[in-house]
Amino acid sequence: MSSPIPVTVLSGFLGAGKTTLLRHLLKAEHGLKIAVIENEFSDAGIDTQLLGNEPVQVMTLSNGCVCCTIHTDLTKALYLLLERLDNGEIAFDRLVIECTGLADPAPVAQTFFIDEELRERYILDGIITLVDAAHAEHHLTQTIAQAQIGFADRLLVSKRDLVDDASFDALSQRLTRINRRAPIRVVDHGAIDLAELLDVRGFNLNAGMNLRPVSTAPSIDRISSLVLRTEQPLDIDRLSEFMNELLEDHGKQLLRYKGVLNIAGEDRRMVFQGVLKLYGFDWDTEWAEGETRESVIVFIADELPEDKIREGFAKVYQA
Repeated sequence: MSSPIPVTVLSGFLGAGKTTLLRHLLKAEHGLKIAVIENEFSDAGIDTQLLGNEPVQVMTLSNGCVCCTIHTDLTKALYLLLERLDNGEIAFDRLVIECTGLADPAPVAQTFFIDEELRERYILDGIITLVDAAHAEHHLTQTIAQAQIGFADRLLVSKRDLVDDASFDALSQRLTRINRRAPIRVVDHGAIDLAELLDVRGFNLNAGMNLRPVSTAPSIDRISSLVLRTEQPLDIDRLSEFMNELLEDHGKQLLRYKGVLNIAGEDRRMVFQGVLKLYGFDWDTEWAEGETRESVIVFIADELPEDKIREGFAKVYQA
């Protein structure tokens, strides 16, 4: 069995530049065999010739990429692409899925965890969200737009040239308060280094976690980040109890979360991460001699009760 195909989910409100980015991806001579699933509700189709009455249309483009337009549910499209791949009708080794402007990325992401066969053939690499700098303030009044920010592994800001430096800095701070994990990059009319889109490894269980600094100003959004830190060793049984209770009470509010943890009596780091109620964990590398063994957890959540979380986490410290 060949390696699973990495999947990138592209989200962002209408007008933010998803289709422009996809056009750039599908026309560039990058030598990669990328399949793109374009949602039929986008503001402007990649190729109008693809639109029709068939539930799924597939076309191989001149640079070897595959464009797939769907009028059906995503799971069927994913299986159809695999069927044509296995039959030798098409060739691709990466997949990019475009979400509609009003779509919640969570169900798309969950598809690759819940369906066992899809989990074997595809691997979710990252969620990329485009942000329209010129209209972000209006878009972010909607919780779904905040959720798209919260789920992201990368934030790509378009139309940077339409706002002044002060407005861009204020937007960057706001995005950071929603999502401390995701780096912010500027995309210019769809042109961006493919390294910002591909091989993000946003769902890998690894110890890498860079949290961007943020001002102390309170968040004005429903969705925000909460970071917990301690150098006290954590009791693994209490940690499990804490997480199980948290997921039971607030699982639907937990968009993304990740932790790199110092477990009492263990020389290796424990890494865990999840989406909503789905999460996994594994042991990572050993702590280096003399290294500060600090546990760090970041939660990106919708109206999560911060005091309750802090109180529950404090009980995990080994007595």
